[in-house]
Amino acid sequence: MLAMTELFGVVDAFVITSAPNTRHVRTLVEEIERRVKEEHQLSPVRVEGLADATWVLMDYGDFIVHVFLQETRDYYDLEHLWSGAPRVEWKDAVKHVG
Repeated sequence: MLAMTELFGVVDAFVITSAPNTRHVRTLVEEIERRVKEEHQLSPVRVEGLADATWVLMDYGDFIVHVFLQETRDYYDLEHLWSGAPRVEWKDAVKHVG
């Protein structure tokens, strides 16, 4: 997870994950949406990219989840693009949600 508040100002965090094929990308998106709704009563404001499932963006307002096809993640390399953003361990970030 990248802490984006100081660099980007629009959202607090980017969560970035990937899967080896588009079927798994769709499954990850469904599971993320289900678990965030179930555990934190949050639904995405918008979900984009599900049609081709190479890069799905799930906008939750304060945080954005990027679910990539692995080759697309390698190509865009958001972790490098936003290399100035502090990394946050998932277990620490989850404590602050909800």
